[in-house]
Amino acid sequence: MRNQAKLGLGSAVSTGVGLIVATSCLMTLGQGAGTLGVSFILPMVVACALNMMTAASLCELSALMPKLTGGLAQYTLAGLGPFPTIVSMVGGYLFCNSMPASVEAAMLGLAVVEITGLPISPTLVGIAVTIALVIANLNGIDVFAKVQNTVAGLLIGSMAVMGLIGALGLGTGVKVEQPLSVTGDLGAILPLTAMAFWLFIGVEFIIPIATDMKNPRKHVPISMFLSLAIICVLQIVMVLGFHNYTQWGDLAASNAPHILYGVNMLGGIGKIWMCIVAVLATVSTLNSVLNSLAKICYGMAKINILPDLFQRTNKKGAPVWGVLLFGGAICAIQATGLTTADEIMFLILTGSIFWMISYVLMHINVLVLRHRLPKAPRSFRVPTIFTFLGIGGAIYMMINIASDIETSRRIWTLAGIAFAVLSVYAVVWIKLRMKVPVFKSMKLEKVMATENEFYYITHVKRPRERRRQARTEARRLRKENRARN
Repeated sequence: MRNQAKLGLGSAVSTGVGLIVATSCLMTLGQGAGTLGVSFILPMVVACALNMMTAASLCELSALMPKLTGGLAQYTLAGLGPFPTIVSMVGGYLFCNSMPASVEAAMLGLAVVEITGLPISPTLVGIAVTIALVIANLNGIDVFAKVQNTVAGLLIGSMAVMGLIGALGLGTGVKVEQPLSVTGDLGAILPLTAMAFWLFIGVEFIIPIATDMKNPRKHVPISMFLSLAIICVLQIVMVLGFHNYTQWGDLAASNAPHILYGVNMLGGIGKIWMCIVAVLATVSTLNSVLNSLAKICYGMAKINILPDLFQRTNKKGAPVWGVLLFGGAICAIQATGLTTADEIMFLILTGSIFWMISYVLMHINVLVLRHRLPKAPRSFRVPTIFTFLGIGGAIYMMINIASDIETSRRIWTLAGIAFAVLSVYAVVWIKLRMKVPVFKSMKLEKVMATENEFYYITHVKRPRERRRQARTEARRLRKENRARN
């Protein structure tokens, strides 16, 4: 893929922040705070720490295998083999990004209608914005960076100002009198770490743009940790603002708690401002998803776990089919009406399951590759204890994915069905297309070599063409033999 521009640290942080801060995160933040009060800060800090441990493992993998466009997929192929790679990435990871992104676009439509008051369909608004961002991403990395830097800057600034106004009690609305916390019971507080986890996911989307960075060895780790730290501080300030202007019970019951907070704090101006924040969050998230997922697919096609067409780029160097596929999927899901308010939290928690499993695999990849290649040069090395804490934390969150048994059962049923289908697909693809052992990992040197544009031609495309020619010749000979007989 041809580079159009080189990204600095600011653009990398903008990508991380842009994906992490989403409208669904604002809703999750409000509902979590409404359930626990200021005590929700503890699960937030724990979730942020666990995601920083994952980021540390990803930084070590990136240092070991730098500038891989497939990122997590290539790490897992080198560590655990094609089956876990396909199950966690081709289906689980890509699916769990498309669905929440569709939720984001739908919520953007609702926010725009709320601001303007126009009698227009929120779904059409969401689809129109998605199409506009698809066009922007098809114009290359420089346009992506301009959109991302502008939107992320406005988003961070708006959240900081709105949070500080509330936390310092400077709003024009009436301050509420309520306890700091709904409960101080750790048994009720810590399980909500699974909900808080959603507030910090997606920092790994910085990895696919490493090929466009000026100094990826330095900027990848810094941008990951800085993105998570910025978001954690902003959200803590927002929770303190909630305490001053919004009743905890009202927050927990609201499908748009961030807008409720804006109205209570600043009246009509606050409502419009928070709607604008929601729009910025959605645009930032969709822009990051379209760009990064398309590049991940580009990298996965190089290692033959996705069809060849995902490698095709336009004159601007943009991976055309990846951008179009995810843009189309986001629009299609919106059109079905599956992104209704009642299902948003269920979809968020289900997506979290897939993400947690992917993060567990990244920690395991670090341990496996350390054992296999102990002397390989690494410019970044995560403390081993962090990998085990990250795995244990993810398992704890998966066990406590929802507060009630019925919701947990629904989430695990959907996840189980998805993984069963993906497992069948993975075995079929590996046997018929890749023609390699299901669990045999690829050598690290070979994974690195896949980034060379000639690797696919010489190792995948030409052998496939030779096999196709051999089958055609065999069919011709069989026809001739039948004709003679």
